[in-house]
Amino acid sequence: MRDGTTVCLILFAWRCHPGFPLILAANRDEFYERPTEAAHFWEDAPEVLAGRDLRSGGTWIGVRKDGRFAAVTNYRAPLFVKIGAPSRGDLVKSFLADGEDLPSFRKRVLDQAELYNGFSLLVMDTGSLDCFSNFGGGWLSVGPGIHGLSNHLIDTPWPKVEKGKRALGEILESRSEPDPGALFRVLADTTRCDDTLLPDTGIGLEWERILSSIFIQSPVYGTRSSTVLIVRENGTVTFVERSFKSGPDAFGERRFDFNISGERP
Repeated sequence: MRDGTTVCLILFAWRCHPGFPLILAANRDEFYERPTEAAHFWEDAPEVLAGRDLRSGGTWIGVRKDGRFAAVTNYRAPLFVKIGAPSRGDLVKSFLADGEDLPSFRKRVLDQAELYNGFSLLVMDTGSLDCFSNFGGGWLSVGPGIHGLSNHLIDTPWPKVEKGKRALGEILESRSEPDPGALFRVLADTTRCDDTLLPDTGIGLEWERILSSIFIQSPVYGTRSSTVLIVRENGTVTFVERSFKSGPDAFGERRFDFNISGERP
């Protein structure tokens, strides 16, 4: 949990809702003390829209004006933590800001994966959505459907992942324009899982309980921001971020709407 430049839950519908290639809702969980900059277009990379971790300089989720998207989650494996490993948020920052083509980026991530603590990475470019985990079997192409990614591999059936996927599916049943407010309500669920359904990831029962809810609260650690990303077939993008201090009452919301430019980095 120490690297604050990761997301901890991503729920998304990929190419399964008419007119909307990608509909995504994600929570970033971190220690409350960690300094963070809210989502904005970066001065040093004006095409990039993302928040920023002020300790490492990376980011957990973001999108470019040309339609590139990336997000990273941590893979919970306390027995395999590397002291002094590079920030996993640099992976998202690099994909969005550095101008590397997708095949080169995929190869570099594969070559350097063992340097990082456990992660799963989602990247979207030119109509494809790919996922990689350094605890998995390499890059895979994500198929159409409703998916979930938490602190394990994509679609690992942890209770909050399955619950979130069901809730996202219910929202999309109407086949109409997805409502950001409804997606944020899914992300605000503070209900903890029954002990009998908890995974055992090596962090102890109390922390498994705390981390079992979609929206996390504890005295020192919890959900700091929620993000909704909607990408339409016509090339328009909506990106909304809500920020939190130590509970589900948001103290700030930022919304960005733009058209995919088609310009490459």
